[in-house]
Amino acid sequence: MLIKIYPENPNKREMQQVVDVLQKGGIIIFPTDTIYALGCKASNTNGLEQVCRIMGKKPEKANLSLLCKDLSHITDYTTPIDNTVFRLMKRCLPGPYTFVLNANNQIPKIFKQQSKKTVGIRIPDNNIVLELINMLGEPLISSSIHSEDEIEEYITDPELIYEKYEKNIEAMIDGGFGGNIGSTVIDCSGEDIVLIREGKGSVDEFI
Repeated sequence: MLIKIYPENPNKREMQQVVDVLQKGGIIIFPTDTIYALGCKASNTNGLEQVCRIMGKKPEKANLSLLCKDLSHITDYTTPIDNTVFRLMKRCLPGPYTFVLNANNQIPKIFKQQSKKTVGIRIPDNNIVLELINMLGEPLISSSIHSEDEIEEYITDPELIYEKYEKNIEAMIDGGFGGNIGSTVIDCSGEDIVLIREGKGSVDEFI
């Protein structure tokens, strides 16, 4: 099922269709403020394993992100956040950043399988995904949609993405062409704030 939704004003009825798919344990593809992502609701353990299989990765080695609707949502899954880090996140989010934070015991089981004590968290600046999380009532777990092309790292055309993955998913949101630059990744799990990867998000905040 391919559903066209306009990010400027997401249609509630069409959004509810996608929420229903997620609530029933389905896998979806959706736009973010960077690139398209494959995912499911955070509490869907079987779905998370399926996401890893679709991406061709073992669960213990998959690079997954937890997508939340706001900063208050984030603290449900992390240890107390340092004031400096919190102020930085408040300046940058919603936005094209992934913050690596120390996880608490509430993180989804798949992160525990990876023996990770950290979790990558995003609040994308995209009305579709933020409203999706809000209507769902819980975060999404996602993995980026990569391209097999040697030049382009990510697939940007939603129709091409759907053509490639339609047999493996229950729904896809067509929110227009996606970007081809990933998020900027900031590790805030240690004493120092460390820039792991420069992506779409400006690094001026960290220099």
